Amino acid sequence: MTGPDAAWPLGPVTVLGAHILDVLGRPVQEIPPGQGSVRLREIRVTAAGTAAGTAVDLAKLGARVRAVGALGNDLIGDVVAAVLARHGVDTSALVRKHQVQTSATILPIRPNGERPALHVPGATSLFTRADLDLDRALDGSRALVIGAPDALTGMTGEDLAAVAAAARARGALVAVDVLHPGRPRDLERLAPLLATTDWFLPNGDQLLALTGRTDLTAAIDDIKALGTRAVAVTLGGAGCLLAGPACGAPVALPALEVAVVDTTGCGDGFTAGLLAGLLLAAPHPGGPRPAGTDAVGTGPADAAWLGLACGALVATGLGSDAGIEDLGQVLDFLSATQPAVAGRIKEQIP
Repeated sequence: MTGPDAAWPLGPVTVLGAHILDVLGRPVQEIPPGQGSVRLREIRVTAAGTAAGTAVDLAKLGARVRAVGALGNDLIGDVVAAVLARHGVDTSALVRKHQVQTSATILPIRPNGERPALHVPGATSLFTRADLDLDRALDGSRALVIGAPDALTGMTGEDLAAVAAAARARGALVAVDVLHPGRPRDLERLAPLLATTDWFLPNGDQLLALTGRTDLTAAIDDIKALGTRAVAVTLGGAGCLLAGPACGAPVALPALEVAVVDTTGCGDGFTAGLLAGLLLAAPHPGGPRPAGTDAVGTGPADAAWLGLACGALVATGLGSDAGIEDLGQVLDFLSATQPAVAGRIKEQIP
């Protein structure tokens, strides 16, 4: 995974964390009693979670993605690996854990796109520092995404921080997203990691739960006080908040309107789009760190718009891999409402 490649305009990216099989069906108005049944319009399986879902979207946008994490030694794990490989993701660094199933979720999607979840944590929590070959995982990577560090309970906060520090020492951008709603004690565990993180990317509910705050601005300040360089908070239909050291109050960007089918994976789409924008604005490996790690300005704001476009497109179909086709399609979609932003991003594509 070394050197720029015209076929992969974002370059190599490493995604570490939760790899989950999602089984989704829609529309589900209610669970029938007893042995009853209902007919659905659609059922799909996807490789999901804040690592696998983001990996698939990044691959669609033009990254050469390496997946790192744990699967069970089961058929579900085979399916997750096959889905990732179908999207061009390198799965050779995924380890198999015996006597535990692969992480999996059943998602009955309501007609309005909401998604209650039935989840088995599975193998994700058994991934340890000993499972990780840092040199192999980070070889040539321009960015490291740590998805669901809160679910990687086989690693300490210090283990996660060491991985992030190793990535930053190699010149990679480090982004972190969480999986669960969270509690303040989870933030205590993640504090060493967030001190070495360039971008923290929770949703609003997660951020408030982690910090124990009722105000998002105060919660963002708490995260920045840990050493995190920039924060982007997704807010569903309200868009996102963007904050970094160079700005005062967080910058609010509105959501892009679409007909919502399913909100599963919208946050993963946002993460992938934001990183794509940041990486396009930066030189390929060997150059300075990607723009926006120390400030929120035109570059990061444009990247956030790309993230919002990706998140909106994901919501138009069933599952975390829906909606996004490739970078050109996303930019065409963004051009309808933000033509100047889309134009600037297109100029950065090598």
